[in-house]
Amino acid sequence: MNIRQAKEYIKDSVNIYLKKDEFGEYCIPVARQRPIFLLGAPGIGKTAVMEQVAQEMGIALVSYSMTHHTRQSALGLPLIAHKTYDGREYDISEYTMSEIIAAIYETMEKSGIREGILFLDEINCVSETLAPAMLQFLQYKIFGRHQVPEGWVIVTAGNPPEYNKSVREFDVVTMDRLKVMEVEADWRTWKEYALERHLHSAVLNFLDLKKEYFYHMEITARGRSYVTARGWEDLSEILYHYEEESLKVDETLVGQYIRNERIVREFTAYYDLYRKYQKDYRIQEILEGRPAVQSIARAREAAFDERLSLVGMLLDRMLADMQEVMEQTAYLTDTRAVLLAVKNMAAGDVRPEQVAAYMEQLEEKKRGQMFALDRAGALSGEERRKYKRVLRFLEKARKAVVTGESGGEILSRGGQEDTWSGEKAFALVKSLFEAEVSAMKRKTEGVQEELRHLFAFAQEAFGEGNEMLILVTELTVSSAGAAFIASFGSPEYQRFSQEMMLSERQSRIQGQIADLNL
Repeated sequence: MNIRQAKEYIKDSVNIYLKKDEFGEYCIPVARQRPIFLLGAPGIGKTAVMEQVAQEMGIALVSYSMTHHTRQSALGLPLIAHKTYDGREYDISEYTMSEIIAAIYETMEKSGIREGILFLDEINCVSETLAPAMLQFLQYKIFGRHQVPEGWVIVTAGNPPEYNKSVREFDVVTMDRLKVMEVEADWRTWKEYALERHLHSAVLNFLDLKKEYFYHMEITARGRSYVTARGWEDLSEILYHYEEESLKVDETLVGQYIRNERIVREFTAYYDLYRKYQKDYRIQEILEGRPAVQSIARAREAAFDERLSLVGMLLDRMLADMQEVMEQTAYLTDTRAVLLAVKNMAAGDVRPEQVAAYMEQLEEKKRGQMFALDRAGALSGEERRKYKRVLRFLEKARKAVVTGESGGEILSRGGQEDTWSGEKAFALVKSLFEAEVSAMKRKTEGVQEELRHLFAFAQEAFGEGNEMLILVTELTVSSAGAAFIASFGSPEYQRFSQEMMLSERQSRIQGQIADLNL
């Protein structure tokens, strides 16, 4: 299965394992809750998908790599305890709590989230001294004498022996206690993830042209060479920073992430061309609706790989702007709910300093919620940015209430201190919020205009060829694109999408007629 299918199976398993009957007992007893074992090549996203599962389900995540654990760190250290049996005292051996079990309790205490996933990576690389204890753990969720708390599901992961010399192949007894999912690298599935994370379009366009390079293992005269999804993602990140600092991207840099000489040469050459296309086509001018005549003519006559690169560059900018609008919308929705609480508090005989103090309490509450989710491993990057935006607005609005200033302008208090009431303080906060809403509306209208210009350029340069199909498809599968269009609409997208569907349906019917040999 691919990583997306594995993700859905994990979510279903977690839901079922946490299901309780009318008496509050788990429907599947702990001993029958087989830990999930993701078995797949390195770098295909096993760890990343666990973070997504926790974030989407709103549960905690505690992750550990088993490669560095010894028997003592996993099971706990021995200590001498004094016990009395039949009136006689004895010294016996006990064990301190496992570092792993303790991390779960600490996460629950700091986050307030009582259910979660314990993710143990490289489970088949455990040390020889720890291996015997794994059988007990996998069946009964016990390390030493300490059990994994109720409400925690165990997911494990590992690489096949051919990828890792440290792997110890599990015997049948151990494997029979696991829910095994063999995960394979899949470009199309990973591309959906890459679009969500806004990976560099040079990487995505190159892999669209060279799909066989997405995941590549090869034995050469110099040893094993390899290319993984993790390598492409890390390369994407460094490319953005090199571009910001105007640093040169060469084979030496690319080779630090992509460990295959041939693929390094080809990608570096493609990247140089990509940067040239960026300069030649002037993406900003196209999205502003004033493409150069030579840009349209060149796109019309360009080879397919150049056209694909151009579409990728346009989509990269378009989807980033759409994502910004959707995140801004989510932030304003959250802020509006907070402001309703401020409005209710500010009504009546309330002083501005009381309003400011209440807003400070709301800040602390929001900050605490963010830290709790972060500590539980259940905070996505998008959610983190939303929390920080809300906190930034509350801090700005609170300071405006204290000083009576908005955007550097001293607000009139009627010349008398007692006229500066709680209701007027809230009116100031409301005006700041309305300014944010107005800015978001302008940004949304700007992105809608960009989308119109994008389709106009694509139609003029490409007609209704494959490039238009790629454009519509990528806007559809991207969560930012789909959410923006669903929220704010796009007549151009609807028209071209319907035309593509009709064309596809017509081709399918023609194929069926041809099969009938009429």
